[in-house]
Parts: sequence; structure tokens; C-alpha cells
Amino acid sequence: MTILPLRERAKELFGAAVAAADPSRAVRHHLISHPLPSSDSRGKVHLIAIGKAAIAMTKEALTHVNSDTLGQACAVTNYENATEIQGVDVFSAGHPVPDENGQKAAAHIIDILGASKSEDMILALISGGGSALAPAPTSPLTLEDKAQTNQVLLSNGYDISEMNLIRQALSDLKGGGLVRLANAQTIRALIISDVIGDNLSVIASGPTTPSLGSRQDAATLLQERGHWTLLPESVRRVLSTPRSSESGTSSAADNHLICSNQQSLEAVVSAGTDLSARVIDGQLQGDVSDAAEQIARTIKESDLQKAQCFVWGGETTVTLKGNGTGGRNQELALRVAENLSDLSGTWVFLSGGTDGRDGPTDAAGGLVDNQTLARLDTAGVSLKALLDNNDSYAALKASGDLLVTGATGTNVADVQIFVYAP
Repeated sequence: MTILPLRERAKELFGAAVAAADPSRAVRHHLISHPLPSSDSRGKVHLIAIGKAAIAMTKEALTHVNSDTLGQACAVTNYENATEIQGVDVFSAGHPVPDENGQKAAAHIIDILGASKSEDMILALISGGGSALAPAPTSPLTLEDKAQTNQVLLSNGYDISEMNLIRQALSDLKGGGLVRLANAQTIRALIISDVIGDNLSVIASGPTTPSLGSRQDAATLLQERGHWTLLPESVRRVLSTPRSSESGTSSAADNHLICSNQQSLEAVVSAGTDLSARVIDGQLQGDVSDAAEQIARTIKESDLQKAQCFVWGGETTVTLKGNGTGGRNQELALRVAENLSDLSGTWVFLSGGTDGRDGPTDAAGGLVDNQTLARLDTAGVSLKALLDNNDSYAALKASGDLLVTGATGTNVADVQIFVYAP
């Protein structure tokens, strides 16, 4: 088989993974089986949506809310996904680094929560990316303090659970803050997971769930990792001062996981029956270098006598050592290509973020094949030099292997697909 059909097949399978994470379908299924209060209810239903899937989730939820019971509605999402919705206050904000628009959105959410009444219901629609999109720095922190802290975490290989433990400790909204700030007694959260293991306290930093730990836990982690002194002094002061309620919220919110990475992996398997597709690992984590070696080892140790497809899901990390441009999926794809340089046969490997954006780039990830290294050589590009500088975007652009999908309107972490033809 020639390489082009194999590359197209891999993109089709990735498309199936993204389609399976459709936020509208997930919300629809839940609200059909768990209807919202009817028009004769005493209170109002206030909609608060935070995350990369906020727009699609809000549009679907509105079709299930009786107009007589609808209260205030607010949706906060990233710039790429933002569209106007009639009757909804839509905020577009920065991701992965928080910005002033996100802070304004968080303040608006806090106002809605404070104005709610005990007989009202809060319907929270939570998806990946929400942590950065709605920053509510606890006093006396500024947005710049949180942005600097976020950059330290992003640059030093903290995984999503570690990052969100620290973010929760510095926020009024995260780690159960949405529940603590609401006057409404009924809070239902529909949650789309972008984290491995689907820990609800990690997704979007858990605005409706108990916090991951105390401020002391966050401080200890930063000290043990050697990054404590990189933080602004104001952040160190806050983390050294126990919160009045360190245990976070009780289980006051009715939390429902409605979509996750696992469903996307299963969709790839279903769409790839002609390739005997199978999930190898649904919890791919850790540094991209280690993950690439693990993936390549699995492939090389497999019986590659016929066309087949291997699938992984998860979220790796990159420790920045250079000043190049790229993301974890782009770097993972290149490192897998490097590790498979001696593999015979025709093959492709795709690593992509289901949100359509990998790091601060316009690419979702990378789609490499058995000719990628040869194309880089022909272009006179040193893969090692670019990887040493964390410049995976430039390398994939040179080899014609960038995976560009545009914003997808959802986010359930990353998917990796290996397709092989003998």
C-alpha cells in the first residue's frame, strides 16, 4: 500500500475519535434521561458553562430548559470556539495562559452564583480548559501572579493533576468554589473529561467537586520539585496561609461524567475493524520521550504480518528546555518516528489533541510516516537540533506532517493512532 491512503485512513480514524466526544450528544443523552425542572417549579435554572466545549454544551442544554424557568446563562470558552448564543452571555478567553477576559468571565459567574436563590438550580456545564479560562485569583493575587505561576507549571512538566492542585489553592472558583459561592441549594454538573482516570476534581480544576488537597500540599509539591522560588512572592505567601476551609466543598453538587477519552478510543476501534484496531493503553502519560519509547517498543514487539491499527489515549508532558514552538502531540509524533526509523513496511503514526489545538500552535498534533525522516534530510533539517529546542512545529512543517483540524469544540485529551501495512 502507498503511504497516502494510509495517512488518510489515520485521519479518518482520528475524526471518529473526535466525533465520539461530541458535547451536544453527551448533554442530550443526559438531559433526556434526567430532565430539568418543569415550568411549574418555584425557582429558576441558571446555566454556567466553562471550557472548550462550553458553546456546544450550552446550545444543547438550552433546548431542554423551559423558557419560563430559565434564569441567567453564561458560557466561557477559548477564542477559537467562541460564537454568540441568543440570551447567553458568552465570554471568549485565553488558554492555556489566563487573561483579563477570563477574569471578567469568572467575576460574572461569581455574580450569578451570589444572586441565585435557595429555590433555584445551577446547571454547570464543565469541560477541559475551564481551569485557565475562568481565573478567579484569591485575594490579594493578581491575574499576572496566576499567569506567571501557570507558566512555571507549563514549562516544568507538571501533569494536569499537579497543576490543578496548585491552581485550586490560588482560586476562589476552583476546587469546589462554584458550590461554596452559590446560594442555590440544587447544583447539577455535567462534566466532559479531558484527564486520564476521569478524576472529577481535576477536570477544569473541579469547580463543583472537593479540592485535590490543601495549600500546604501545593506548597510542598512545588518545594520538592525545586520550583518554589520561581513563583511570585505573593503566590508563596498565599500558599503558606491555610484556607479557612481546606477540605473544600462537600458533595453538595450532583456531578455527572457524560463523556471521556475512553469513548473516543472505543470509537476508533469500531471504525477500524478492517484493520483489527485495538486499544493498547488508555492511560498514556509521562514525559514524551519515555512515551515514544514505550509506543515504539510495543510496535516492534508486535506480530506485523498483516494490516493493523494500534490505539492509545492519554496526555503526556513536555519539559521545556528550548525556546521553540510546538506541543506534546507534535513532539511525541516526531520522537515515535525517530524510534521507528528501522521498522520495515509502510506505516503512519498520528498523535493529536481532540480539541484541535496542541500547545500554542494552530496544529492539533502530528501525522508522521516511514518517510518522515527522509523528508527532513532532503529539506536539510536536523531533527535532533529542533527537538533539543522544543521546536517540533518547525520540524513537522518541514516534513509536511502537521495535523491541522481547526478547533473541534470539544476536549477529551489526546489520541494516538498507529496504522500499519506490510
